[in-house]
Amino acid sequence: QVQLVESGGGLVQIGGSLRLSCVASGRAYSRYGLAWFRHPPGKEREFVAKITTSGDTYYADSVKDRFTISRDNEKFTSILQMDNLKPDDTAVYYCAAGLKSRFTEFPGTLSARGYDYWGQGTQVTVSS
Repeated sequence: QVQLVESGGGLVQIGGSLRLSCVASGRAYSRYGLAWFRHPPGKEREFVAKITTSGDTYYADSVKDRFTISRDNEKFTSILQMDNLKPDDTAVYYCAAGLKSRFTEFPGTLSARGYDYWGQGTQVTVSS
């Protein structure tokens, strides 16, 4: 069992930056693929970024070159660095973890499938 706790959300102006953290409890953290998803108001939940067990990273087109996902296996932490934020980035952000599988490792799989553990979410609001 893995428990995830996000932090770092808040209110920021257009063009600003935020750094989201996700700390996990449990064991064998390095065996888990990690990802971030978001739920914008009035829209469906969407994929943001993922990092595989080997450290490969993949991003949604909407955040590519602005967001950076990373992981620290010794600290059981996943980080989502968000730069040049836009109003469309306003959402509740969730971190997720799943045991290594084709869903967490392959670049073509950018859905929530395979991620069995989720945090409680943290609100990010980008104001104009």
